[in-house]
Amino acid sequence: MSIDETQRKLGEYFVGKLEEFGATPQGVDYNGIESQVLRFEQLAKVIDPSEAFSVIDYGSGYGGLFDFLHSKGWRFEYYGIDLLEGMVLAGRETHKDFPNARFTTDEREVPIADYVLASGIFNVRLEESYSDWQDFTCETLKRMDALCSKGFSFNLLTKYSDADRMAQRPELFYGDPLFFFDFCKRNFSRNVALLHDYGIYDFTILVRK
Repeated sequence: MSIDETQRKLGEYFVGKLEEFGATPQGVDYNGIESQVLRFEQLAKVIDPSEAFSVIDYGSGYGGLFDFLHSKGWRFEYYGIDLLEGMVLAGRETHKDFPNARFTTDEREVPIADYVLASGIFNVRLEESYSDWQDFTCETLKRMDALCSKGFSFNLLTKYSDADRMAQRPELFYGDPLFFFDFCKRNFSRNVALLHDYGIYDFTILVRK
């Protein structure tokens, strides 16, 4: 299956989630608000909130990350990018009272931001091969890097999932933390952090420029 075909099928998958659960964590395939917030906490560690900043939410869904950042009382401009028009429309409707929240399906419409954050966008590979999805992930990280001036962060399911407690599902992508740490060190910055200590079966990488 080609990457384009996989992305088309992923679109159908997430449209179904949105229609079933609406603009909620479950609507973007999280187990619930607790795991969503835990992941946002890790991703946001790349941000220096001591001054106003701009952030791109890459694969924004309905804008849950905006709600998290807003709850912190931070000053920021938010740009949500999602492939699905339905997600973008949900984000616009849910955040219509916030002038600092913008949503689009076209990354060419957003300016270079201080930071780019991506949560959960690489987890589902369907029938794509492991190596092809890993390559696709790396190419996407390069696009994310080009969209920010201060740094970016992302998360992935981990290949270190405990086999005796959680069977790895064949349609999901379980990344190698050491591979992606090395890839980011070699391609983007000397200042890279790997977070793998927050109690769930994924890891987060922070890249500071």
